Amino acid sequence: MDSTKPSAAGNTIDISRLMEMIPHRYPMLMVDRIEDVVVGESAKGIKNVTINEPHFLGHFPERAVMPGVLIIEAMAQTAAALVVHTLGPAAEGKLVYFMTIDDARFRRPVVPGDQLHIHVMKHRRRASVWKFRGEAKVDGTLVAEATYSAMILDT
Repeated sequence: MDSTKPSAAGNTIDISRLMEMIPHRYPMLMVDRIEDVVVGESAKGIKNVTINEPHFLGHFPERAVMPGVLIIEAMAQTAAALVVHTLGPAAEGKLVYFMTIDDARFRRPVVPGDQLHIHVMKHRRRASVWKFRGEAKVDGTLVAEATYSAMILDT
């Protein structure tokens, strides 16, 4: 299957392809793979949380917890990949900036060894502005959720 072209549900975007689509790199790349892409509608990001990530050195030394803002960032990166996948090759590498974050809730800590399953669903699109609803789960349990909007820049 050619992952460079938008297609129906069931599509998987691996890390190499993801890095072609969005400009994020270590240590700020918060998604390892995208699955179940429904062009223009939804996608599921996978983030493997590991102890060797730099934020765990200070958050917190005695009990490592993934910062909530990075969970939201993982949601945003999953949505950005969906946007780029939907718009096609002309959108690759363009920046997608947060505009709003609403109704963010953190239900339980995310720790090293967890695997985040990040579900993003498009609420609406108006020109270059997209609004999404995101949920992050670990072992099927909701750990975080938010509604957010972002704009893709035509640079």
